[in-house]
Amino acid sequence: MADGLFGAVELHDADAAHLSGFRLDRLEVYNWGTFDNRVWAFEAGGRNGLLTGDIGSGKSTIVDAITTLLLPANRISYNKAAGAETRERSLRSYVLGYYKSERSEITGTSRPVALRGPGSYSVILGVFANRGYDLTVTLAQVFWLRDGHAGQPDRFFVMADRALSIPADFADFGPDIMALKRRLRAAGARTHDHFPEYGKDLRRRLGIESEQAMDLFHQTVSMKSVGNLNDFVRNHMLEPFDSAAWTERMVAHFEDLTKAHDAVRRAQAQLELLGPLLTDCDAHDKAAADVSALADQRSALRFFFAQRKAGLLEEQIGGLERDKSDREQELKRLKASVSELRETEKRLTVERAGHGGNCQAAQQRDPG
Repeated sequence: MADGLFGAVELHDADAAHLSGFRLDRLEVYNWGTFDNRVWAFEAGGRNGLLTGDIGSGKSTIVDAITTLLLPANRISYNKAAGAETRERSLRSYVLGYYKSERSEITGTSRPVALRGPGSYSVILGVFANRGYDLTVTLAQVFWLRDGHAGQPDRFFVMADRALSIPADFADFGPDIMALKRRLRAAGARTHDHFPEYGKDLRRRLGIESEQAMDLFHQTVSMKSVGNLNDFVRNHMLEPFDSAAWTERMVAHFEDLTKAHDAVRRAQAQLELLGPLLTDCDAHDKAAADVSALADQRSALRFFFAQRKAGLLEEQIGGLERDKSDREQELKRLKASVSELRETEKRLTVERAGHGGNCQAAQQRDPG
């Protein structure tokens, strides 16, 4: 299959530098299906693309490579885009490169013919660019088969926040595949041994919020035609729905809701009946509180009046003390005045005696 079979088809005139959202920029495969012995690169440029070719030219192989990059193996139906049965192709057939079947004339059985043996390895690599934000993410998977191993290939998963390529980053690592893994880690790429961790990493880096988007991609990526829109939506966009089980759940849930509704109605009726009682209880509590407050006030009356009486008595005592003090002062003044008058009397008596006053007085009392 030639590189020119995968070309970008422009559906609008928007500048590629302003494309936002992660879009497939480049797909590379090495030893994948019939793409053998060299690196095949398909430049999508982040645009819508049209992949054309004859039957058997590898169109479904490329679609399965992209699907393998994005979905776990247990969800992939290989070659579904070509309308094949579920088990016509497998991951092992792509890694070994089955391209035809040979019939044994002795046994009459058919066996697939492979382009490669267990000693080879295969790589799928997709570069996704978000030109609107100048971001680039590379997803890759490396597959190999050990000698004598009849099961599915071993593989590891690669994530990088830059553009990688198979010729530059996945070649010339020697006979040990683990040397490639170590070299990728040393170059800053992240490697995972299992898809769940790889799937979480790619959804986080590509901005895919849930696994349901990947399920829808899986259901629609290999669709060949839409005969009936209802059937398409039912079969490809809706998950299987057990209507009988859900009907039972709805009936049981309705019964629960009916019981809950009846309980609410009973509770409302009880509240209506209890409303007057609650009002009376509130009135009783208020009256009891008022009675208690009045009883406390009555009990405090004697203390109140005693306090008032004590205040009045203290005020009266103060007045009497002031009157007593005034009387004492007046008594002192009068005593002092009496004392002065007596001194004056003594002085006048002496003075009179000095002037013969006593004789005159005696003569007056006894004139003969």
